[in-house]
Amino acid sequence: MPLSIVWRDSTDPDSYEEARTRRLFNRDIPKRYPIAVVYAGRESDIVDAVKLAIEKGCRVSVLSGGHSFPAWSIRDDAILLDLGNYTDMAFDQETGIVSASPSTTGHALNEFLIVKNRMFQVGHCPEVGIGGFLLAGGMGWNCNNWGWSSEQIVAIDAVTASGNLIQANAQQNSDLLWAAKGAGPGFPGIVTRFHLQTRPAPKVMRSSRYVYAMKDYTAAFSWILQVPFTDEDGVEAIVVGSYPSGMEEPCLTIALVGFGEDENTVEEGLQKAEKARPPGSLTHSVCTKTNLGELLESKAKAYPQGYRYCVDNAFLKNGANVVSVLELAFTTLPTKTSQVFWTGMKPCSRRQLPDMALSLQSDHFFALYAIWSHEGDDSNCKSWAGNVMKTIDTHSVGAYVGEFDFQVRRSKVWGNEQAKTLTEIQRRWDPDSRICGCLGLEDLGDADLMASKSK
Repeated sequence: MPLSIVWRDSTDPDSYEEARTRRLFNRDIPKRYPIAVVYAGRESDIVDAVKLAIEKGCRVSVLSGGHSFPAWSIRDDAILLDLGNYTDMAFDQETGIVSASPSTTGHALNEFLIVKNRMFQVGHCPEVGIGGFLLAGGMGWNCNNWGWSSEQIVAIDAVTASGNLIQANAQQNSDLLWAAKGAGPGFPGIVTRFHLQTRPAPKVMRSSRYVYAMKDYTAAFSWILQVPFTDEDGVEAIVVGSYPSGMEEPCLTIALVGFGEDENTVEEGLQKAEKARPPGSLTHSVCTKTNLGELLESKAKAYPQGYRYCVDNAFLKNGANVVSVLELAFTTLPTKTSQVFWTGMKPCSRRQLPDMALSLQSDHFFALYAIWSHEGDDSNCKSWAGNVMKTIDTHSVGAYVGEFDFQVRRSKVWGNEQAKTLTEIQRRWDPDSRICGCLGLEDLGDADLMASKSK
């Protein structure tokens, strides 16, 4: 069957614009215009799209889930390869390995696995495709205890920049497997299928939630930082600054989720926080039964569709005064839909990472989400984000590439040696830069720039 293609110069403008933008989550749409949009419905379409790009002498960009906030996939004069119609999932009962195409969402993967009593660490937001999520490293549920989701990539199937379909695993093309674990948009190929090691679904999941007025910011934030959680507790802790539903003032929400096999152990972990909590919470709940489906549904409400987004993040130095460093971010939200959050990365942040492209982490991860409706608020919201990151920059060791925009600022997103290795891998597999890489960092050959720290 022929490729399904929408050409920029021979399609009516409305149809082209629909093809260019329809699957972008961030409605702050960039003014960049691909030469064509190819809808892939099967793996062979991806091969053919790359060969078409070679024939036309242009580049290829890839859209799997559409949740890249900088819209990495929308590139001038490239062929935009839309993987939304290419869906494939299979499970091997014997090995516990699930195979899934890049556009598979976290919600879909969870629904597929839960009936098999298995789990994979999908992203916190249910409609994010696993393609961009895993290539960035995968800060999935309970990452601080279970590690990064990309660590569970056993193999990938991929189309190379020369249009060949290959598999990369520990025995063959292992450099591409290395890159698939954290290269982000710097991956020099197109993944068509991830082979992922699942885990047994936790027998017990419990959540605790505390909401404080912002006047109690210091007391509440300091409290949760001091709770002595251990890896046996299996607790993920997140502190969110937002306007909760029904609240007219910004609040601090502490959300804890415990994962484990034994009810008493999980609840004892959450009780460590409960026993030490400061007075004055506006609402609170303790050790409530939950499941991953409920948690994903809750996260979807926090990141509404149809809005404009400006997003940034930082790994804070282990010794940073987190409460002080993040106070401006938490207390000056530009809109009622905006939010910021901190999450603790211990104990996994204290172990040596496996050898893979993902190579930055610390005890403290921070992210901001300016969220607004009207174009007229662009300047205010983006200025707020920029000002917050300026105050944080000197306390940062780098950023998570999955939610970073090289067009806006510079930050370290890989370790120095890993950046050099990634450059070598890209030169080896994509010497003509056929695959669009990191938007705003076009010359991946400059390893010093890739690894540079913003000043």
